[in-house]
Amino acid sequence: MTTKDKIARRKLSMLELASELNNVSKACKIMGYSRQQFYEIRRNFQTYGTDGLIDRLPGARGPHPNRVAEEIEVAILAHSLDHPGHGPLRVAQELMLKDVQVTSWLFWAGGMVILRVWCLRRVYKLNQLFLNPLLERE
Repeated sequence: MTTKDKIARRKLSMLELASELNNVSKACKIMGYSRQQFYEIRRNFQTYGTDGLIDRLPGARGPHPNRVAEEIEVAILAHSLDHPGHGPLRVAQELMLKDVQVTSWLFWAGGMVILRVWCLRRVYKLNQLFLNPLLERE
């Protein structure tokens, strides 16, 4: 049983305890939840059933909407492998010469896109480009 399942079971037992005692405040005090949390848990349980008791992280599902396209990431990483001495702005300039559109607005933002891709792929130092197994050259 995972931690999420244990938390969901605890929430369900709190709901059952509240119905047995007919007192939300006592049930919350016994289980260690606030009344506001109780009503949120109850609403989720009534709306989604037992799946509503499982904690979910808020945020975007799937890839982030502002993420760089995969073919641009590949071009950035390939150029960075071929020219490890180039900084982010130089990489953006070289890719623009090769008709790879890194960004459509302010020129300096191209360097920021490069940095974002490097951070996303966990390439903090240029020498890690050669050591990172995620970056395979073809």
